[in-house]
Amino acid sequence: MGLQFGVFDHIEPVPGGSLNEIYEKRLLQIERFDAAGFYAYHLAEHHSPAVHSLAPSQNVFLAAVSQRTSRLRVSPCVYVLPLHHPLRLIEEICMLDNLSGGRMEIGVGRGGVMEAYFWGQEDDSETNYARYLETLAIIKEGLSHDELTYEGRFHSFDALPMRLRPVQRPYPPLWYMRNPETAAIEGMNTIIVGTIDSLASEVQRYKEVWEREHGAGSLTEQGTVPKIGLVVHMVVAETDEEAISIATPAWEAYRWNLGTPRRLEAEKRGLDQFLTSKDGSYGFVGSRPEGLPAREIRRDIEAEIERFDTQKNRTNPTRLGGVALAGSPASVREYMDEYLETGANYFVCSFQWGELTHEQAMQSLELFTTEVMPDYATAEAQKL
Repeated sequence: MGLQFGVFDHIEPVPGGSLNEIYEKRLLQIERFDAAGFYAYHLAEHHSPAVHSLAPSQNVFLAAVSQRTSRLRVSPCVYVLPLHHPLRLIEEICMLDNLSGGRMEIGVGRGGVMEAYFWGQEDDSETNYARYLETLAIIKEGLSHDELTYEGRFHSFDALPMRLRPVQRPYPPLWYMRNPETAAIEGMNTIIVGTIDSLASEVQRYKEVWEREHGAGSLTEQGTVPKIGLVVHMVVAETDEEAISIATPAWEAYRWNLGTPRRLEAEKRGLDQFLTSKDGSYGFVGSRPEGLPAREIRRDIEAEIERFDTQKNRTNPTRLGGVALAGSPASVREYMDEYLETGANYFVCSFQWGELTHEQAMQSLELFTTEVMPDYATAEAQKL
């Protein structure tokens, strides 16, 4: 069994790098992804006070990506749906799908209540979830019909003409991150954020729910085999020692970027509802809405990061807590062999994270695409 390959990205700050330089260098990387046969580029959405995402408007950046690539698919992963007006999102998805020649994919999620609070929305998880569900229903309806009629709690539309239409019908492929059960129920592809240790069970869980909900051998709305994969933050170098020396400080910077600025902002403003409670619930994300499937990853972001600590429970020095991988091409191939055994069919790379430089990311990318990827790519990917 072969794999398709994708890239997940936050576009974090780079020490000494101006915003326009960071964008331009990332676009150079993306051109290389396109040439190497990667399936899709998945870009996260985070907003101030978070600092680990310098492209909070994914559609703006992905429009540029669409003009610098010819085969790579462009994928917000995820749109934080409660923060979007559904009609504007429908229009911009149609624009991106047409600008890219039908290469758009749509990731969806509810995001965290802290960002909702700073956007002037309700900071309780149930209302946040209700906004997510309503926005998702509206965009699916609007993208797949010539008129939009919907009566909801937050938005209502009466036979509104949908002047823009997507290339892909009924709409571009859908993705859901983190929870494979939710993804399978909704008929979506999924990307897991966790460790390879738990991937096999998550793959099995996804497949079982998919078959239960949609039937054995069933395909997505777009007629494709559903994809399930894991995000792997990686550094590839000529030797394990070199890769580990590059990755270790980068991982510490990534951990800081992901959690600390938001926590400090909450503490400064006395927003106790966004700080970790004794029972392990976490304010950035909020308590889990009632009735949702359980997920393997803890909702406490700082506890999640601690679990992936570079210094704890490491039996293999190239596995930074299980979630990051630092090693030579030979060590990466060893990891890839384990990955194939899980039954996942999609491998999601993250090449630049923490304080890694463009040059370090490009070194990883070149070694991975020339010395690792050809041995594991599907026949379709190898023809690109």
